[in-house]
Formats: sequence, C-alpha cells, structure tokens
Amino acid sequence: MLALPAQAQRLAHFLSAFPPAELFPGADRLGPPEGKPLAARAYAGSQPLGHVYLTTDVVNTRGYSSKPIDVIVGLADNGRITGARLVEHHEPIVLIGIPQSKVDAFIQGYVGLNFIESPPRHGTPPPVDIISGATVTLMVIGDSITRSAIAVARAHGIGGPPQGAGAVAAGAATPPARQVDDTLGPAQSWQALLDNGAVQRLHLSVADVNQAFAQTGRADAASRPETDDPADTFIDLYAALVSVPTIGRSLLGDATWQHLAGRLQPGQQAVLVAGNGAYSFKGSGYVRGGIFDRIEVIQQESSFRFRDRNHQRLADVAAAGAPSFAEVALFVVPEDATLDAAAPWRLQLMVQRVLSVQNKAFVTFDLPYELPLAYMRPMASASGPADDAPPALWKQIWHAKQGQVAILAIGLAVLVGIFFFQDQLARRPLMYDRLRLAFLAFALFWIGWYAQAQLSVVNVLTFTTALRTEFRWDAFLMDPLVFIMWCATAISMVFWNRGAFCGWLCPFGALQELSNRLAKRLGVKQIAVRHGVNQRLATLKYVIFLLLFGFSLYDLAFAERLAEVEPFKTAIILRFVRDWPFVVFAVALLVAGLVIERFFCRYLCPLGAALAIPARLRIFNWLRRYHECGNPCQRCNIECPVQAIEPTGSINPNECIQCLHCQMLYHHEGKCPHLIQKKAKRERRRAPPQEAVLKRMPSPKTDATPSPSSNF
Repeated sequence: MLALPAQAQRLAHFLSAFPPAELFPGADRLGPPEGKPLAARAYAGSQPLGHVYLTTDVVNTRGYSSKPIDVIVGLADNGRITGARLVEHHEPIVLIGIPQSKVDAFIQGYVGLNFIESPPRHGTPPPVDIISGATVTLMVIGDSITRSAIAVARAHGIGGPPQGAGAVAAGAATPPARQVDDTLGPAQSWQALLDNGAVQRLHLSVADVNQAFAQTGRADAASRPETDDPADTFIDLYAALVSVPTIGRSLLGDATWQHLAGRLQPGQQAVLVAGNGAYSFKGSGYVRGGIFDRIEVIQQESSFRFRDRNHQRLADVAAAGAPSFAEVALFVVPEDATLDAAAPWRLQLMVQRVLSVQNKAFVTFDLPYELPLAYMRPMASASGPADDAPPALWKQIWHAKQGQVAILAIGLAVLVGIFFFQDQLARRPLMYDRLRLAFLAFALFWIGWYAQAQLSVVNVLTFTTALRTEFRWDAFLMDPLVFIMWCATAISMVFWNRGAFCGWLCPFGALQELSNRLAKRLGVKQIAVRHGVNQRLATLKYVIFLLLFGFSLYDLAFAERLAEVEPFKTAIILRFVRDWPFVVFAVALLVAGLVIERFFCRYLCPLGAALAIPARLRIFNWLRRYHECGNPCQRCNIECPVQAIEPTGSINPNECIQCLHCQMLYHHEGKCPHLIQKKAKRERRRAPPQEAVLKRMPSPKTDATPSPSSNF
C-alpha cells in the first residue's frame, strides 16, 4: 500500500535531521517511510528493531493554536517507546517562555513506557507531570504520543495480529466486526487513494460498450454501435466514500469537507462520483424529474438512486495529482435510504442506447466498492470496546477540571449580579469598594496565577486565522476556563462593551489596579495626563493590534512573537519566572502603572483594542449621568481611573472599563456636586420662613421705670 508522497517527504525531512541512533537508540540505519500509518523501519545491521514515525501522520495532533504539533517517536517491536523528540510546533505558549529543556524533559518522560503491556486508563492523570504554563499544549503532546504508539503497535501486530492481515488460520475466531474510523487523518494524494482502494475506478471503452450490447441478444441494439473509435474512452468513472473523514478531506479539501461534515446526520454517508469521456453519468433526467437515473447504489438487497436535492456540483477534485474531470458530483445518501460504509456496495452505471423515439436498450456496468481496512477500526463488542478508545482529549480535560469550571461559573454569576444591581451597590461606597477589591483579588490570584486563564491577543489572532483556514472547535475547547472566559467576554460586550473583562476579569488589569492602590496608600504621587495627550496615547493600542493582525495574515508564528508586547505570559502565566529581559519589561509596565493608573491597559494593550473595536455595537447603556455632568461639573472626568469620561461629560465606551466608580459618585450625596446642591435646596425648603421664626420668638420684658429720654 503506497503512502502519501507529501507525508513521506515530510517524515523523511525530519529523519534526515537526526542520526538514526538519536531517534532509535541502537539503530545504525533507517529504512524508507512506508505503510499506513507511515513509518520508517529502524535496523541494527540487518536486525529490525522497531519503527520511527511522526505523530501527526498517525493521529490528528493539534494544540491550542489549532496548528499541528509534530513529535517524532521511536517504537520498539515489543511496544516500548524508545525515543521521542519535538520537531515542529506553532504553540504560542511553548513558543516563547517555557524553556526548551523543560519541554524536552516532559517528552522524555514517555520514553520507556509501554502502552501495549500497560494500557493507559481513562480518567487517570498523565504518566508525566505537566509543566505549569503550558498545560494544554503538553497534554496534547502526551495524548498524541500515547494514542499514536497504540495505533502503530496495533497496525504492526504488536500485542496482537496486524491490521489488514491475511486470512485467519483454521479454527481461529471470526475477525471482529469493523466500523468506520472517524479520525481525521492527513490529506492523501490521488494516486495514494487509488492504490489503497479508497477510490475505485470503472473504465469503459467504446468497444466494451458495443460488446455489452451485442451480448444482450438484441439485434436492434447491436446494430447501432457507437460511431467513435472502439479504442476511445466511453466513460472513465470514479467513486469514493467521502463521508469517511480522511478520504473526504483528501478529495474535497478542508473547507468543503468541513461543510459536508457539519450537515451529515449521524450514520449518514456521502459519495463522490467523477467522470470523463463521451458518456455522462448524470444525464439530463435529474434536470427534468429531479432524479439521477443513470447511476444506482446497490448494497445486498437494498438499492437507491440520488435526487437533485442530494446533489452538489463540484468544480474539481482537491486531492493532489487528481486529473481534471468533466463531471464531479457530491451525493449525500437520502435520509430514507441507508448505506453501511463498512460493508461492500456497488455503484451501478446504466448505459442507454436510443433505438427509436419510444424504444431504448439498456445495459449496466458495476463499479464495486469496499472501504479499505486502513479506514476502519474494530467495532465495540458487548464485553467492551475493542479499541478501548478514550473520549476526545478536550472532553477528558473538561471532566478533570469540573471543579475549576464550577468556581469560574460562580465568579461570573457574581459579576453579573454586580452589574445588574449596580445602583444598589453604588449607593453603598464602602461595600462597593470592598467587593471590587475582593473580585480583583479573585481575578489575579485564582483566574490568573492559579487557573492561568489569562486571555491574550494571541487567542484573537488564532481564532481569526482558524476562520480563514481550518476551523476546529476541539482546538478551542482544549482549555475549558479560557473557552468560558472568551464566551463570557463575547456575551458581555453586548451589555457592557469591553468593561466586564478589562475592568473585572483580566488578571493583569487586576494586578495593575491593586498595585496602584498600594502605591497611593504609600503616598506615591500620581501623574495627571492631560485630556488631549491621553487621547493621542490611547490610539497606540489600536495601532499595535492592527499591526499584529496584519502580520498574522502573513505569518501567525511571527505575529505570536510580536505579541510579547503583552506582559501577560511573563506576569501571569509564568509568574515572573522567565528570562530577565521579559521580566524587566513586565516590571517596567507595572512601575509605570504605579503613577498612571492602568498605564498598559490605557495605552498599549492590543487585546483591549481588539475588544474595544466592536464596543459601539453594544445595545445597552447602564451608566447613568446628570445633565450637569461635564457642564459645569468635572468631578467624574477628573476621578475616572482611565480617563474614559470626556470633559463634556459623555463616557467613551471604547475606553470605559465599567469599574462603576462614576456610578458611586452619581449616588454619593457627599461627593457629587449635583446631589450636594439638591440636598442644600431640600434643606432650605424644609427650613421655616424668617417671619414665622420672629413671631415665635419671645418679646422683651417691659421696664416700668421710664427711660431717661422720656423726661424730655
């Protein structure tokens, strides 16, 4: 069975970069990459030792960046892992920050393990301790090593008979029933699909068709042969079961395959049919009556035809090296029909010959199809799954982090309560201040330093890149806390723009605000930035984000390096345990934040800019203002910690972090000038008139002795 040339070149490239003994201790040479899964045989002289393979050729290894993570692994003939090396990745967390030595040490922890003799138990922790700061990435690497070792061992008969082995010996048990392997493997070339039987072909010449009509015994049909050269191609027909993930991805391309996979019902199949030659497998019947009458799918006693609603016209076949076809059609099996993908079936082509206006002759040709064993796996038996296949890695991670998910959900519920009851809270300044301090501490210590759920502009760049290339939900579900934080942030933007995250949930933002509060307590003088200067400096973060976004369109890995303008990884993910230039940069930003509150948030944060761009789309405005705000009162403008309030009194939603300080002032009768004036007016209205006061005053006592002036 031929391997995909592109895969072979890729594995061969990595093999050539290392001496054989470095990949497989004791080996002095490696054979060519071959087989499925693709692997190179390791030899010591003429003695075979095992196999060397690339994990991405065996399992779909994608990390949080949604890009492949390539680990080259040596597997001995007894099932023991003899070597493993990380050779290529695009992970933003591992890319910068985690010492390569720690990553190598983690991978080396799998060397010596034998998952055939000691199969991994689902739900148990990984056999090697995870490095803090790269949890998701390293869990993906460990899972890929584990699953690929089991798959390669099974394919080569380690611990049991090899897959695709010949007939069983007499008296042996019946081979287990098989089902489609729903693993999405790497794309394969046209020739590889032909060679392994994933694509089947029916080629008919003009002579073949003439002979078939002659054998029907109908003289009228035989007397009207095709007029073309008998050696010419009458039809060159191809069929493939593209509902099988690897086959579908190879023939349809990533985008079309993802669209097809999204609309297929569980158990529903899809077939690709392509053809060249003088005869059309489509005909014109489907145009007139909505049915493709020239082809029919037959499986045992059942059969069905496709209708126009089951059909999608394709421009070409996406597999590398595929010829150009006059007709390419994608058919989805009708919902009222069934096609067992694991059982043989045939595509029957009907060829008609017009004898007169009302008389036609027909012959049929069969294109048999049977899904190769390489695309199937043993079906789960009554005693348990034959493969003992674990659930998807992201499901395992979510299950393991149920407690953290619950705590984060409670924290988000508290934040929603704060916003919905903000008026009641803002009327109680002491309670508001203490609750805000407590929530900021929760964001920093639990969300940030403990759970490491700090969002980053890298997540935005990765998401937009995935939308343009190959979007996969499981890549974003790998870290449940980050996924929940993103969902909560996206929803909150409809209500409170970027303020819910930037003002309350961002660990680095919390670190800046808490350190600034401490600086004020210690008497550190604050720098007042003029309004015009503040506006111009605030544009820097938008420029930084647009530059990062532009570079990500060209090279995501390069943009990820530039995203180190964010100190989040240094200060939060790695807790300042990093090379000194990164630590100095992060500390410098925090020092600037001691004299200008939230300095980084206001002027440099590309994530804040990315969230602020759609801020105008919010449909609610929860922040209350008086007519006097801004004219003449400027108190909120002066006291806003991020200067998000204009001198006119209006609030700039792009800069507001929803800290609710202005709402506390709005309700404070001792600080808000408007309320102070209203209170003074109320008190004056309650005061009695001066005349009434004089009337109630006691009159002075009358003296009986006349005054001296009375004598005059």
